[in-house]
Amino acid sequence: MKIADLITWFEAWANPAWCESWDNCGWQIEPGVLQEETRVLVCLTPTLAVMQEAIAKNANLIFAHHPLIFNPLKSLRTGEAIAEMVRLAFTHNIGIYTAHTNFDQVQDGTADVLAQILELKEVTPIELTQAGLGYGRVGLLEPFLTLQELLATIQTRLSPPNLIFSPSANLQQTISRVAVLGGSGASYISAVAKTGAQAYLTSDCKFHQFQESRDRNIILIDAGHYATERPACDRLVQKFQSLNLDWVQLSQKDEDFRQFFA
Repeated sequence: MKIADLITWFEAWANPAWCESWDNCGWQIEPGVLQEETRVLVCLTPTLAVMQEAIAKNANLIFAHHPLIFNPLKSLRTGEAIAEMVRLAFTHNIGIYTAHTNFDQVQDGTADVLAQILELKEVTPIELTQAGLGYGRVGLLEPFLTLQELLATIQTRLSPPNLIFSPSANLQQTISRVAVLGGSGASYISAVAKTGAQAYLTSDCKFHQFQESRDRNIILIDAGHYATERPACDRLVQKFQSLNLDWVQLSQKDEDFRQFFA
Protein backbone atom coordinates (compact mmCIF):
# COMPACT_ATOMS: atom_id res chain seq x y z
CA MET A 1 0.00 0.00 0.00
CA LYS A 2 1.30 3.43 -0.91
CA ILE A 3 1.40 6.16 1.73
CA ALA A 4 -1.26 8.15 -0.14
CA ASP A 5 -3.59 5.14 0.01
CA LEU A 6 -2.95 4.63 3.73
CA ILE A 7 -3.78 8.26 4.49
CA THR A 8 -6.95 8.05 2.37
CA TRP A 9 -8.01 4.93 4.30
CA PHE A 10 -7.28 6.56 7.65
CA GLU A 11 -9.05 9.86 6.87
CA ALA A 12 -12.20 7.97 5.86
CA TRP A 13 -12.22 6.68 9.45
CA ALA A 14 -10.89 9.74 11.34
CA ASN A 15 -11.41 12.81 9.19
CA PRO A 16 -8.92 15.60 10.02
CA ALA A 17 -11.76 18.07 9.40
CA TRP A 18 -13.17 16.92 12.76
CA CYS A 19 -10.20 18.30 14.68
CA GLU A 20 -10.64 21.31 16.96
CA SER A 21 -9.90 24.83 15.70
CA TRP A 22 -6.88 25.11 18.03
CA ASP A 23 -5.51 21.77 16.86
CA ASN A 24 -3.31 20.77 13.92
CA CYS A 25 -4.23 17.39 12.45
CA GLY A 26 -3.02 15.87 9.20
CA TRP A 27 0.28 16.37 7.42
CA GLN A 28 2.97 18.09 9.45
CA ILE A 29 5.77 17.41 6.95
CA GLU A 30 5.29 15.79 3.54
CA PRO A 31 8.65 15.68 1.74
CA GLY A 32 7.34 13.88 -1.35
CA VAL A 33 6.62 10.37 -0.08
CA LEU A 34 2.98 9.90 -1.10
CA GLN A 35 3.68 7.37 -3.85
CA GLU A 36 6.16 5.29 -1.83
CA GLU A 37 5.33 1.88 -0.39
CA THR A 38 4.46 2.44 3.26
CA ARG A 39 6.99 1.83 6.02
CA VAL A 40 5.37 3.45 9.04
CA LEU A 41 6.56 4.03 12.58
CA VAL A 42 3.67 4.82 14.95
CA CYS A 43 4.28 6.97 18.02
CA LEU A 44 2.51 9.10 20.59
CA THR A 45 4.81 12.13 20.23
CA PRO A 46 7.13 12.92 17.29
CA THR A 47 10.51 13.69 18.85
CA LEU A 48 14.10 13.66 17.68
CA ALA A 49 14.54 10.26 19.32
CA VAL A 50 11.63 8.89 17.28
CA MET A 51 13.03 10.50 14.12
CA GLN A 52 16.41 8.83 14.72
CA GLU A 53 14.59 5.53 15.21
CA ALA A 54 12.71 6.02 11.93
CA ILE A 55 15.99 6.71 10.13
CA ALA A 56 17.62 3.62 11.63
CA LYS A 57 14.67 1.42 10.62
CA ASN A 58 14.35 2.90 7.14
CA ALA A 59 10.80 4.12 7.79
CA ASN A 60 9.32 6.70 5.43
CA LEU A 61 6.37 7.79 7.59
CA ILE A 62 6.07 8.76 11.25
CA PHE A 63 2.41 8.50 12.22
CA ALA A 64 1.90 10.38 15.50
CA HIS A 65 -0.96 11.24 17.81
CA HIS A 66 0.50 14.55 19.03
CA PRO A 67 1.17 17.25 16.44
CA LEU A 68 4.73 18.27 15.71
CA ILE A 69 3.53 21.80 14.94
CA PHE A 70 0.85 23.34 17.17
CA ASN A 71 1.33 27.04 16.49
CA PRO A 72 2.40 28.91 13.33
CA LEU A 73 6.17 28.96 13.14
CA LYS A 74 7.89 32.33 12.99
CA SER A 75 11.31 30.90 12.21
CA LEU A 76 13.34 27.71 11.84
CA ARG A 77 16.80 27.95 13.34
CA THR A 78 19.72 25.58 13.81
CA GLY A 79 19.64 23.96 17.24
CA GLU A 80 15.85 24.05 17.60
CA ALA A 81 14.10 20.68 17.86
CA ILE A 82 11.38 21.37 15.26
CA ALA A 83 13.91 22.79 12.80
CA GLU A 84 16.04 19.67 13.21
CA MET A 85 12.98 17.45 12.70
CA VAL A 86 12.19 19.31 9.46
CA ARG A 87 15.79 19.03 8.26
CA LEU A 88 15.97 15.30 8.96
CA ALA A 89 12.53 14.67 7.43
CA PHE A 90 13.57 16.21 4.12
CA THR A 91 17.10 14.78 4.22
CA HIS A 92 15.88 11.23 4.80
CA ASN A 93 12.55 11.51 2.98
CA ILE A 94 10.37 10.78 6.03
CA GLY A 95 6.86 12.19 6.28
CA ILE A 96 5.24 13.15 9.59
CA TYR A 97 1.46 12.83 9.89
CA THR A 98 -0.65 13.57 12.97
CA ALA A 99 -4.06 12.34 14.10
CA HIS A 100 -5.03 14.18 17.28
CA THR A 101 -8.52 15.37 18.28
CA ASN A 102 -10.03 13.63 15.26
CA PHE A 103 -8.56 10.34 16.51
CA ASP A 104 -9.83 11.06 20.05
CA GLN A 105 -13.45 10.99 18.89
CA VAL A 106 -13.71 7.84 16.78
CA GLN A 107 -14.39 4.20 17.56
CA ASP A 108 -11.11 2.50 18.49
CA GLY A 109 -9.60 5.93 19.14
CA THR A 110 -7.91 7.05 22.36
CA ALA A 111 -11.04 7.06 24.55
CA ASP A 112 -12.55 3.90 23.10
CA VAL A 113 -9.36 1.93 23.70
CA LEU A 114 -9.30 3.03 27.35
CA ALA A 115 -12.91 1.92 27.76
CA GLN A 116 -12.05 -1.44 26.22
CA ILE A 117 -9.04 -1.89 28.49
CA LEU A 118 -11.33 -1.45 31.51
CA GLU A 119 -13.92 -3.71 29.80
CA LEU A 120 -16.69 -1.12 30.17
CA LYS A 121 -20.14 -2.08 28.89
CA GLU A 122 -22.94 0.00 27.34
CA VAL A 123 -20.38 2.64 26.39
CA THR A 124 -21.33 6.11 25.16
CA PRO A 125 -19.34 9.35 24.66
CA ILE A 126 -19.00 11.77 27.57
CA GLU A 127 -19.64 14.57 25.12
CA LEU A 128 -21.23 13.82 21.75
CA THR A 129 -19.78 15.74 18.79
CA GLN A 130 -21.72 14.09 15.96
CA ALA A 131 -23.59 10.85 15.33
CA GLY A 132 -21.57 7.99 16.81
CA LEU A 133 -18.59 10.18 17.68
CA GLY A 134 -17.52 12.16 20.72
CA TYR A 135 -14.94 12.89 23.39
CA GLY A 136 -14.36 10.45 26.21
CA ARG A 137 -16.39 7.36 27.04
CA VAL A 138 -18.58 6.36 29.97
CA GLY A 139 -19.86 2.88 30.72
CA LEU A 140 -20.62 0.18 33.25
CA LEU A 141 -18.23 -2.14 35.03
CA GLU A 142 -19.41 -5.75 34.91
CA PRO A 143 -18.89 -7.04 37.50
CA PHE A 144 -18.77 -4.01 39.75
CA LEU A 145 -15.44 -3.32 41.45
CA THR A 146 -14.42 -1.70 44.68
CA LEU A 147 -12.44 1.51 44.28
CA GLN A 148 -9.34 -0.35 45.43
CA GLU A 149 -9.90 -3.05 42.79
CA LEU A 150 -10.47 -0.42 40.10
CA LEU A 151 -7.24 1.38 40.98
CA ALA A 152 -5.35 -1.92 41.00
CA THR A 153 -6.80 -2.78 37.57
CA ILE A 154 -5.72 0.57 36.14
CA GLN A 155 -2.23 0.16 37.63
CA THR A 156 -1.89 -3.35 36.18
CA ARG A 157 -3.25 -2.63 32.71
CA LEU A 158 -1.82 0.84 32.07
CA SER A 159 1.36 0.68 34.18
CA PRO A 160 1.48 4.40 34.99
CA PRO A 161 4.60 5.52 36.89
CA ASN A 162 2.37 7.37 39.32
CA LEU A 163 -1.37 6.95 39.95
CA ILE A 164 -3.14 9.86 41.65
CA PHE A 165 -6.73 9.84 42.86
CA SER A 166 -8.95 12.23 44.75
CA PRO A 167 -9.68 11.76 48.46
CA SER A 168 -12.06 8.97 49.29
CA ALA A 169 -13.23 7.87 52.72
CA ASN A 170 -13.65 4.28 51.66
CA LEU A 171 -11.50 2.30 49.23
CA GLN A 172 -14.05 -0.50 49.56
CA GLN A 173 -16.92 1.52 48.07
CA THR A 174 -18.51 -0.09 45.04
CA ILE A 175 -17.85 1.47 41.64
CA SER A 176 -20.28 0.61 38.86
CA ARG A 177 -20.06 3.48 36.36
CA VAL A 178 -16.75 4.87 35.07
CA ALA A 179 -15.80 7.63 32.63
CA VAL A 180 -12.50 7.70 30.73
CA LEU A 181 -10.71 10.21 28.51
CA GLY A 182 -7.11 9.80 27.37
CA GLY A 183 -4.78 12.75 27.72
CA SER A 184 -5.74 16.09 29.27
CA GLY A 185 -9.36 15.61 30.25
CA ALA A 186 -9.87 17.82 33.30
CA SER A 187 -11.96 20.30 31.32
CA TYR A 188 -14.64 17.61 30.97
CA ILE A 189 -15.28 17.20 34.71
CA SER A 190 -18.61 19.04 34.55
CA ALA A 191 -19.68 16.92 31.57
CA VAL A 192 -18.67 13.75 33.44
CA ALA A 193 -20.81 14.84 36.40
CA LYS A 194 -23.88 14.78 34.13
CA THR A 195 -23.23 11.14 33.12
CA GLY A 196 -23.61 9.74 36.62
CA ALA A 197 -20.08 8.29 36.59
CA GLN A 198 -18.64 7.64 40.05
CA ALA A 199 -15.02 7.63 38.84
CA TYR A 200 -13.24 9.44 36.02
CA LEU A 201 -9.93 8.24 34.56
CA THR A 202 -7.92 10.87 32.68
CA SER A 203 -4.66 12.84 33.11
CA ASP A 204 -2.94 16.22 33.59
CA CYS A 205 -5.25 17.24 36.44
CA LYS A 206 -4.43 20.21 38.68
CA PHE A 207 -4.87 20.57 42.43
CA HIS A 208 -8.17 22.45 42.29
CA GLN A 209 -9.59 20.08 39.69
CA PHE A 210 -9.30 17.31 42.25
CA GLN A 211 -11.19 19.61 44.62
CA GLU A 212 -13.86 20.27 41.97
CA SER A 213 -14.27 16.55 41.35
CA ARG A 214 -14.62 15.82 45.05
CA ASP A 215 -17.26 18.54 45.34
CA ARG A 216 -19.15 16.93 42.43
CA ASN A 217 -18.89 13.46 44.06
CA ILE A 218 -16.58 12.15 41.34
CA ILE A 219 -13.43 10.16 42.13
CA LEU A 220 -10.85 11.71 39.82
CA ILE A 221 -8.08 9.32 38.76
CA ASP A 222 -4.98 10.71 37.02
CA ALA A 223 -2.83 8.02 35.40
CA GLY A 224 -0.69 10.39 33.32
CA HIS A 225 -0.82 11.54 29.71
CA TYR A 226 1.48 8.85 28.31
CA ALA A 227 -0.19 5.91 30.05
CA THR A 228 -3.71 6.92 28.99
CA GLU A 229 -2.90 7.54 25.30
CA ARG A 230 -0.07 5.18 24.40
CA PRO A 231 -2.41 2.11 24.26
CA ALA A 232 -4.31 3.71 21.36
CA CYS A 233 -1.04 3.90 19.41
CA ASP A 234 -0.63 0.16 19.88
CA ARG A 235 -4.20 -0.35 18.59
CA LEU A 236 -3.37 1.79 15.56
CA VAL A 237 -0.41 -0.47 14.78
CA GLN A 238 -2.75 -3.47 14.90
CA LYS A 239 -5.13 -1.78 12.45
CA PHE A 240 -2.28 -0.91 10.10
CA GLN A 241 -0.99 -4.48 10.27
CA SER A 242 -4.39 -5.71 9.06
CA LEU A 243 -3.81 -3.67 5.86
CA ASN A 244 -0.72 -5.75 5.00
CA LEU A 245 1.61 -2.76 4.81
CA ASP A 246 5.20 -3.25 3.71
CA TRP A 247 6.35 -2.53 7.31
CA VAL A 248 4.74 -1.10 10.45
CA GLN A 249 5.97 -0.91 14.03
CA LEU A 250 5.23 0.84 17.31
CA SER A 251 8.03 3.20 18.32
CA GLN A 252 10.33 2.00 21.05
CA LYS A 253 11.70 5.51 21.58
CA ASP A 254 8.40 7.13 22.56
CA GLU A 255 8.81 8.84 25.90
CA ASP A 256 6.87 9.72 29.02
CA PHE A 257 8.41 13.11 29.68
CA ARG A 258 7.94 12.84 33.45
CA GLN A 259 9.95 10.94 36.03
CA PHE A 260 9.03 10.41 39.67
CA PHE A 261 11.54 10.24 42.49
CA ALA A 262 10.90 7.11 44.49
